[in-house]
Amino acid sequence: MKTFDLKASARQALSKKQAAEMRKNEQVPCTIYGNGDNVLFTVEKAALKNLIYTPSAYLVNIDIEGKKELGVMREQQFHPVSDEILHIDFYRVDASKPIAIDIPVVLKGSAEGVKKGGKLQQAIRKVRVSALSKDLPDTLEVDITSLDLGKTIFVGDVNFANVNILTPKSAAICAVKMTRAAMGAAASAAAANAPAAAKKK
Repeated sequence: MKTFDLKASARQALSKKQAAEMRKNEQVPCTIYGNGDNVLFTVEKAALKNLIYTPSAYLVNIDIEGKKELGVMREQQFHPVSDEILHIDFYRVDASKPIAIDIPVVLKGSAEGVKKGGKLQQAIRKVRVSALSKDLPDTLEVDITSLDLGKTIFVGDVNFANVNILTPKSAAICAVKMTRAAMGAAASAAAANAPAAAKKK
């Protein structure tokens, strides 16, 4: 899996006033926890842009004034009005233990149903998985070549090496929906075949 390098500064527990002042100075309070003690730190807001506002998933190399931590984003808090990032929780990665993370889904191929006039719809963009950090993929590729009109690919239909899927198997990944054009073509084909069928009788 891809990694993201993040420079940080150590901090102490903050009062609401202190946290607000820190955010005014373009600093975002963060915490890393799990597999050890909780560590508090701050990061410049600008440094988080390419980590938060991206479809990609990362293992995050955090350098807290020389102390190195490896984690994944677990929870982000945003301002309800301005949508500014307020706080991030990271979960510490232990190379010997599986870790849960959301991985982007990438659809590969040209669906058979689309060739027949259907419309491809992707229902979910990420799937939650659990795996050792060394086995985590950058993306989960789903082959849609044989996906026909009116058909759906569910989470339970796909498998990936060394990865345990946590998202419910009943969740739909993508489907090819019937369009008016496709329904019209199907009706025309049925009408054309009707005389032939009648002659056989």
